[in-house]
Parts: sequence; C-alpha cells; structure tokens
Amino acid sequence: MIKAVLFDLDGTLVDTAPDMGAALNNLLIEEGYDPLPLESIRPFVSQGGLVLTQLGFSQYVTALEIEPLRIRYLQHYRDIVADDSALFDGMEEVLTSLESNNLLWGIVTNKPEWLTTPLLKQMNLNQRSSVVICGDTLEFKKPHPQPLIVAAETISIKCEHCIYIGDDKRDIDAGNAANMATLTAAYGYIKPNTDLAAWKANGNLNQPLDLLSHSLLTNKIQP
Repeated sequence: MIKAVLFDLDGTLVDTAPDMGAALNNLLIEEGYDPLPLESIRPFVSQGGLVLTQLGFSQYVTALEIEPLRIRYLQHYRDIVADDSALFDGMEEVLTSLESNNLLWGIVTNKPEWLTTPLLKQMNLNQRSSVVICGDTLEFKKPHPQPLIVAAETISIKCEHCIYIGDDKRDIDAGNAANMATLTAAYGYIKPNTDLAAWKANGNLNQPLDLLSHSLLTNKIQP
C-alpha cells in the first residue's frame, strides 16, 4: 500500500554534517576559540542551529549571548551550505529506484526554507523531490504531525500510504502521529547507545539501501 517515501533532510537524506560543523568551527575561530572535532559535532547536527551553537559556546558565554551567536552561525552555514554536503552512500540508488518504480519521494525538514532551498538546488535535488516542507513552511514543525500531513496532502497520497524516515525521535513521533509508517535512519546523526526501540518506529535502516529490501516495500521495488 506504500505509494510515497518522505525523508528528513539532515542526517537522513543528506550528510550535511561537514558543512554544519565547518560553519560552527568558523564561528568559534572568529570568536577566538578552538574548533571542535567533527566527530563531536555530528551527533547534534539533526537538532538544529541552536543546539549546535550551544554545543560550541555554552562553556564560554552566557545564555543571553547564545541567540546572537546562533544567528551568526546560520549565516556562516548559509555561506557554505553545500560545499561538502552529499547524499549518504547508497541514497542515490535509493532515489533512482523509487523514481523508476513510480514511487514519489519528498522531504519534510525542520530546516528553514532559506537554508533548505539553496542546499537542494546546489545538489540538484529540488526538481526531483515531489514535495518539500520546511521548518517555517507551516504554523507547526516536527514533532507536530502537521508538516507530514500537509506533505501527503500536497502529493495527493493518504498518510497511511506513506513512509517517513528520520534520524531523530521527533521525526518518528511526527510520523507516528500522522499515521504514517516510520523508519529510523540508524546511519544518521544519532548518539551512541540510543535506545531506538523506545522511539517505536516500524523498523531501522542501518544504511539507505536497506530501504529497497524492507518489508514495507515488498512487491513495490523491482530490480
């Protein structure tokens, strides 16, 4: 019954950690602080700019000073938004397979539109995605189900005929609340020892290609 696959963006569809991490380190260096290793930044990337700014600066500045730094961080990130970001290994094959089997795919992200659109354009994904819902497209963002419900409405497919894939608990919470099948992108930006079973998804993907053989897509994907 699955007719469409919707993806979270950061940590699920695209590995944006190199650019988001570089932007944070550029700001740290600009402020006279030591940069952080990418390995320590990666698990926080899916949580957005505020969390990343806090990760970099909380030990140096007061809570009141974080917001101006967050704004500057996002501008640094916009300047390099697609320099080193790339689809996760195997994801191009996944997208091509979905397209060749007449399954729609789209993106539902909490990333704001002014950062999402240039990223997708530079990666030549904007014309391929059937729908893109950003964090500021609607009144609510994930974990509220509204973005997923509207995404399904936009492509004229019922929620119960969609899969939503994400690497953060709020992704799975939103998908479940929208009555979609949900899969965890276990290859994404998830902290070690996270209890993924507690997220109550329909399954986990250890790599993007696992989607093509998942039971949810049985008889939908032809070799």
